[in-house]
Amino acid sequence: MKLFYTQLALTIFCLTNSGCLKKAKDTKQDLPNILLIVSDDQGYNDLGIYGREDIKTPNLDQLARDGARFTNFYVTCSGCTPSRGSLLTGRYPQRNGTYELFRNNRIEDGHVYTPYEYSTSPERILGMDTREVLFPELLKKAGYYNGIFGKWDLGQLKRFLPLQRGFDEYYGFSNTGIDYYTHERYFVPSMFRNNEPTIEDKGTYSTSLFEREALRFITENKDHPFLLYLPFNAPHGSSSLDPEIRGTIQAPPEYLALYPEGTTVQEKRRRGYMAAVTCMDNAIGNVLKLIESYGLTDNTIVIFFSDNGGGMGSNNSPLSGGKGNMREGGLRVPCIVKWPGKVEEGRVIENFISSLEIFPTILDITGIEKPDSLIIDGFSILPLLSGEKDLEREEMYWEFREEYAAKAGNLKWIKSDRRKQHNGFFDLSRDVAEQNDLSEQNPFEYQMVQEKFSAWQREMAETEPRGPFKNF
Repeated sequence: MKLFYTQLALTIFCLTNSGCLKKAKDTKQDLPNILLIVSDDQGYNDLGIYGREDIKTPNLDQLARDGARFTNFYVTCSGCTPSRGSLLTGRYPQRNGTYELFRNNRIEDGHVYTPYEYSTSPERILGMDTREVLFPELLKKAGYYNGIFGKWDLGQLKRFLPLQRGFDEYYGFSNTGIDYYTHERYFVPSMFRNNEPTIEDKGTYSTSLFEREALRFITENKDHPFLLYLPFNAPHGSSSLDPEIRGTIQAPPEYLALYPEGTTVQEKRRRGYMAAVTCMDNAIGNVLKLIESYGLTDNTIVIFFSDNGGGMGSNNSPLSGGKGNMREGGLRVPCIVKWPGKVEEGRVIENFISSLEIFPTILDITGIEKPDSLIIDGFSILPLLSGEKDLEREEMYWEFREEYAAKAGNLKWIKSDRRKQHNGFFDLSRDVAEQNDLSEQNPFEYQMVQEKFSAWQREMAETEPRGPFKNF
């Protein structure tokens, strides 16, 4: 009888409060835990399960065998900040206002900022518009406890930091990149503990720190639903002004020892890159083992993907291009989802899907209503994951640093004002490496895709304006 009245009260609460759970839950323990892992600049092909034999990723490979692996998964930008902003808002960068990096570019000439100079620089003062709704905010209202450990990249001032955007705990760095050991950028300390800068762990490899915090968070929150957002900076290039470090990917000696040294600059970068990936893979494995040890595996959905295509040291084959451009290698990334009993083991999903789908899928999984006023650009793929329905995107659009792209089905159009050799119109079903320009052979389809892109641009221009880059 007591359970009956508890269920009745919860049902009445949900019916009379907007934005709460659609479906009454017996207890909060019925809500699935969410483990969202994002790697940084990891190439499409840089996982053993995706075909590379020279890189050691046993834990991510097993994650894919235990769940589903996507082969046609896209992010909204080939650069870090806009991609991560879209993940958390479910909106195109041009809609949420974060369509460029919040960074200073003086790292290119080795400039050392004074504390005051850095405090007033764009990298320090810019951030995602505070009117944007991030899905952790909705999860928190539904009873989740949320933690982020790793790369934030959406603003450093207090109003932009994770604790003001729906998270309960934060340990990590707030800008685009750091030295893996000093945690500095431009020789400026970049780590935060919640809302305060910290140098408490200077000298310790960053991946190990994010693993440590994730393990602690799981142990302390295993008895109620949690969101654990684990955005590593591996295998991003080392953001250091030290000429011996800049242009490398730092990794612990024990992981470097797993790979041949090499003699050329590219071989050395590749070695550091693979070592950083393997170190991250080990950290992910330890997190998954702890979840299993607490009996939480069956009630935890795990999502892994890279924030954009591979950068230095990566391998994006068979795709062309990479980080920072509109080729497939910059936009198509590895993605794995595991949810025991809900997602078939060993499944390979070839459907056209994007990171815009993660926000609405999480709402669907948790039974949380999307606020009526919120416009999102994705859709729930829960029916696809469960095998109930065959879903995929029809189209997607990109705009970043004077480069433009559109994908309608298997047809993709690219226009670059910076890299004109990338311009073209391609049929990805037959030409995934984007080598054969079909713009003259298929003028009708070529024009159709460009018109779709123009319509999307008009929609983005007419949307409610968001900062910090748009003039309004």
